[in-house]
Amino acid sequence: MKKSIFSILALAAAFSVVFSSCGSGNSRKAGKDDLQGEVNISGAFALYPMMLLWAEEFEQMHPGVTINVSGGGAGKGMTDALNGMVDFGMISREIKPSEIEKGAWFIAVACDAVVPTIHPSNPLYSEVLKRGLTRRQLEQIFITGEITRWNQLYPGLAGAPDEAISVYTRSDACGAAETFAGYYGKHQEDLLGIGINGDPGMAAVVQRDVYGIGYNNIGFGYDQQSRKPVEGLGIIPLDQNENGVLDEEEDFYADVDVFSDAVKNNRYPAPPARSLYLAGLGYPQNPAARAFVAYILDQGQALTSAGGYVALPEELRQAQLQKLQPENE
Repeated sequence: MKKSIFSILALAAAFSVVFSSCGSGNSRKAGKDDLQGEVNISGAFALYPMMLLWAEEFEQMHPGVTINVSGGGAGKGMTDALNGMVDFGMISREIKPSEIEKGAWFIAVACDAVVPTIHPSNPLYSEVLKRGLTRRQLEQIFITGEITRWNQLYPGLAGAPDEAISVYTRSDACGAAETFAGYYGKHQEDLLGIGINGDPGMAAVVQRDVYGIGYNNIGFGYDQQSRKPVEGLGIIPLDQNENGVLDEEEDFYADVDVFSDAVKNNRYPAPPARSLYLAGLGYPQNPAARAFVAYILDQGQALTSAGGYVALPEELRQAQLQKLQPENE
């Protein structure tokens, strides 16, 4: 089976890339009794890298199935799903009551988190790693606008740059922004900053701006191969107890595996930690789509750590499997 492999950097350049596993030769011929069909998925960049891993493994298990995955944000994913344009929308926020009223059927598939980001060449970065930023400091940057310059973060610190903070937020309707705003009890429209489209775009703009600050899903903040923060991005630690020092129990940002464990064990707050969902227009009628979700909730959970995500807690996973049963249609 021949596949095109898209790196995160290529995704950042393209902002929205469609992954289509189209086979060649006999390797894509289904077995006599094998599952066949096509599954179309669009939406949240948060789930995009993980969905590619799941799609690849599922297609290897079922050569008669083609899974097409495209990004575009949670808002696009929900719109596409409710309009019947795709089998599932990838949603990186809680499902709204108004969407349920329109027929949205949804199921949790993994957990992840949103992290604030900074350029590692920022002169203040080493201090940020030692002290972290408090919820209040981030709120004063992204919500109230009380902090506008880098030397305001740690008053009295010698050598702090007297430079304006370039604040970036998301311009597309997305779960990352809604979840990040939820950390302050607000909504996406309350976030200040220059609007940037997509997770890849947000990562790229902070990578280019030494005095920039933004936020990303962990799938775009950490590199899947090195397990470290993506080159040119620094993850901002949270000083949760607000004592002005990043204590040992708060220091879990060096690699994605340690960070994911902190999410799993509720050491990183929720929000900005959250569940990730697939949503469709009613109970999925496409047999291939149902089988794909069943796989995600079973063997697919073992792949989450490889993708830098967090497997569903067992109680939640069992509840999702129950939702997949036909009697719960």
